[in-house]
Amino acid sequence: MAGYQKRIYKEQDPVNIQAAELMGKIHDRLKEVGYTGHDLEVYLVRLLFCMFADDTDIFGKDDFLHYLKERTAEDGSDLAPKLDEFFSILNEPEEKRLKNLDEQLRAFPYINGNLFAESLRKASFDSGMRKALIECCELDWGKISPAIFGAMFQSVMNPTERRNLGAHYTSEKNIMKVIHSLFLDELWDEFRCIKSVKSGKKQRLNAFHDKIASLKFLDPACGCGNFLVITYRELRLLEIEILKELYSKEKFIDISIFCKIVVSQFYGIEIEEFPAQIAQVALWMMDHQMNLRVRNAFGQYFVRIPLKTAPSICFANAIPMHWEELVPPKELSYILGNPPFVGFTYMSPSQKTDMTLVFPEIKMLDYVACWFKKAAEYIQGTKIEVGFVATNSICQGESIAPLWKMLFEQFKISINFAHQTFKWSNEARGKAAVYCVIIGFSQIARTSKKLFIYKTVVSEPQEIEAQQINAYLVDAPNIMVESRNKPLQPDVIPMVYGNKATDGGFLIFNDKDYKEFIQKEPLAQNFFRQYVGSDEFINNTKRWVLWLVGCSPNDLRKMPLVMKQVESVKEFRLNSKKKATQNKASIPYLFDEVRHPDTNYLLIPRVSSERRYYIPIGFMDKKLISSDANHIIPNATLYHFGVLTSAIHMAWTRYVCGRLEMRYRYSKDIVYNNFPWPEPNEKQKAAIEIAAQEVLDVRTLFPDSSLADLYDPNTMPKELLKTHEKLDRLVEKAYRKEKFESDAKRVAFLFELYQNLTKSLPKTK
Repeated sequence: MAGYQKRIYKEQDPVNIQAAELMGKIHDRLKEVGYTGHDLEVYLVRLLFCMFADDTDIFGKDDFLHYLKERTAEDGSDLAPKLDEFFSILNEPEEKRLKNLDEQLRAFPYINGNLFAESLRKASFDSGMRKALIECCELDWGKISPAIFGAMFQSVMNPTERRNLGAHYTSEKNIMKVIHSLFLDELWDEFRCIKSVKSGKKQRLNAFHDKIASLKFLDPACGCGNFLVITYRELRLLEIEILKELYSKEKFIDISIFCKIVVSQFYGIEIEEFPAQIAQVALWMMDHQMNLRVRNAFGQYFVRIPLKTAPSICFANAIPMHWEELVPPKELSYILGNPPFVGFTYMSPSQKTDMTLVFPEIKMLDYVACWFKKAAEYIQGTKIEVGFVATNSICQGESIAPLWKMLFEQFKISINFAHQTFKWSNEARGKAAVYCVIIGFSQIARTSKKLFIYKTVVSEPQEIEAQQINAYLVDAPNIMVESRNKPLQPDVIPMVYGNKATDGGFLIFNDKDYKEFIQKEPLAQNFFRQYVGSDEFINNTKRWVLWLVGCSPNDLRKMPLVMKQVESVKEFRLNSKKKATQNKASIPYLFDEVRHPDTNYLLIPRVSSERRYYIPIGFMDKKLISSDANHIIPNATLYHFGVLTSAIHMAWTRYVCGRLEMRYRYSKDIVYNNFPWPEPNEKQKAAIEIAAQEVLDVRTLFPDSSLADLYDPNTMPKELLKTHEKLDRLVEKAYRKEKFESDAKRVAFLFELYQNLTKSLPKTK
């Protein structure tokens, strides 16, 4: 009734995980004995193909397994030369083979495709390695998706390489989220429509078949080809249904001549050689699996061996490369994939060079943003549609304006579908812990847009129709909240950062060290103040700070231990690489940046858990010193507290703020200074203040509970939740009479309000 439709995407078969782990062990052992680099990579790809061929009728059933068991010694001493001989046979046409060739080897077909053409350095095996290889062969590779190669590739990379490459393997479940919305749902809808017609059905089916056989796909960060492999499979499955409609009643036809979809419709760019090789082989393997499906559907033997067509997988860096060199835009239909996620801090020098090439004047974007701009440039003047998985950072905080303003205004793209933030999941060893979005866009806007909303980051998505999807992936006006150094509305109290120490830790003490210090230096007790960071505030823990504001030189001289701490601060600052910090060495007894008010203040932690319904905030006594892990609002009232702790402000924060993983990273310049405050009448304002005080009063009923306890969804007292919900209703009535149905509706309303408020304002930093 609400317009939501739940979408379910299947998880991967566990047999794929087992195969990836076993291949990872073989890789690790070969590497340990010194067999490394390009030779090792090609060797593994050959073994993978042979194990697949053994269970899918390319070879006779288990012929490769029997060859290993029967023709190689148990100690593994002759395994390498036997495999070399075997690989050479697969590269030799049957008619050119020696007439007296061993019959067991003669039974294997000619493969072609250059997979077995290259001469490799001799490998070396032992009994354990032979056993592991045989164990791997005994798996049923007929049940394994060729997308396993992506998991296998990640399983053999070390964690440092994985971080540097941004090689986050995309599971089949997440690939399906992209391709369903990008093209697959539309193709199946068209097919079903054609099936239902009564006249001209055969002609229309043939035209539709030609259409899908003409589609071309590019993955410009293809890795091991997972996106291309799954896309190819889904197109072939659709083709089989078309063939059934056209030829299921025909008895004497060769169905293979009517199979039009081929791997040469697929293009990829990959910066690493090993995954580029795997991508090509994986597509051949999927082609064979689909040919077996055709055989099962029509009862005819169908195999494309020797290999005659090949995908175009380019081994290159996609950023400096001109994609037009691989495939002209006029020939391409779709761009899709999972470009690498690498935050600015973690980029290698070469990746930072790539960023400068694509964004010469913009800093701090995630590496994945390069692919969005490159794709937007490539599709100019075409009907090409793009679907990318990306880190959710590109739709948050300060990344929004520099990236999306360019994409919308300069390249005129439109977002056609999107999945809001969900938690990454895959089957690879050492899987990545990241949070993703999926964004589909083109120059020509679709009339029907799809938005997929997640109740939690691990929920199944709910599909809704959207009028317009903006850069925050919300059905709302296409606006971007830019950094602002003062509040949007003139009567809003400014927010400031807490006090910044930059002291090397010499002025700050935990509770134990503080007590020991004042025992040794009793006079110092007059200059210690309780120190509150976000952790101390939320978890009710204690730290202390030597707060020497107003301390006279005479008092300092009387406290030698304090002087020692001050001298350490001076040395720390002098050794800093930052000139500004070095300059502050002249006043080592003071914090680097002092912003402490002479009144009580409202404290908002800069980082807080995304699990909470509300960010814990609260009033603080002026005697307590806030660290720069918080924002503070001096002279704040109950009204300010009430609005800032309300559901509508939380909705704004969730969509607009930056994130640390998924934790809220509250920003004064992005979140607070741009927040559209309500304009209540006196009666409404008074009601909000009363409800805000009730929230504070309920908190006092639980003196032994920290704010972390009180605001954890699993332990939040019902009394506190009830008072918050009452406050939420009162704050929202100050905006409008109608109730908001969801956070998405709240944010859409706020974006419209923001748009109206900013129309006449000059741009600010």
